[in-house]
Amino acid sequence: MPNAVKKCEHYEKFKVYRDKILALNNDSLEKTIAIALSLCLFCAVLVAFAAVALKPLQFDNKELDMKKNILDVAGLLEADTDIDKAFEEQIEAKLVDIETGDYVENMDVATYDQRKAAKDPAQSIAIPADKDIAHIRAKAKIAKVYLVKNGDDIQSIILPVNGYGLWSTLYGFISLAADGQTVQSINFYDQAETPGLGGEVVNPNWRALWNGKKVYSTSGEPALGLVKGVVDKNKPGSEYQVDGLAGATLTSNGVSNLIKYWMGNEGFAPYLNKVRKAGENKS
Repeated sequence: MPNAVKKCEHYEKFKVYRDKILALNNDSLEKTIAIALSLCLFCAVLVAFAAVALKPLQFDNKELDMKKNILDVAGLLEADTDIDKAFEEQIEAKLVDIETGDYVENMDVATYDQRKAAKDPAQSIAIPADKDIAHIRAKAKIAKVYLVKNGDDIQSIILPVNGYGLWSTLYGFISLAADGQTVQSINFYDQAETPGLGGEVVNPNWRALWNGKKVYSTSGEPALGLVKGVVDKNKPGSEYQVDGLAGATLTSNGVSNLIKYWMGNEGFAPYLNKVRKAGENKS
């Protein structure tokens, strides 16, 4: 033990107290409490050390999982996919001003955390109750979107969406074709809905029902949503409808509401309109 520690006044006092405690009978209440407190302190230090030491690994795992979910909703994830490589080569992350729909170039897209920003009053906007159909209370001013490109041409537009279901806020991504209208896939990567009921939002079979559906009606309003039961493909408007989740009406309503909100003027409609016009100008 270093001499500096040995000479420390507090260490000397600790030694005296330690020797006193160890000399007590094992049935002593003071000894029991002292040992219990010592064990608690040791465990607290151990847990704190582990949390700090493992934080970089936890961050890397979180980033990897997010990339995996984005590749999945983009239809680019296979069993043997090198996630980091595939993401770097095929996905372009961009920051978008929600209000204007313009790209934001003066911020670091790699370090921007939209979920964290939504909880920061300086980086978010409180949503008026009459417009908060997704029940999220606030949204980040800047959104992080992802593009799949072939050269300069956009193949997929991947947008973050969130909204309240029955028990939890569902966080996910919706992938649209370059027309900003046709759904390719949807994926909820964070939710705590009832397993077997609302939790079916992660069921691959249900997710597959979204492929090819349309977001906007002929009037330009968001029309995509879930219906009670099974969609009748022979009826007009079926292109905007997805089968509801059996026994999970509130989760189904929550999914419909979050889609309507984020695809509307309060969400990504201004951005999608600009992407669509840019594509038309290229043609």
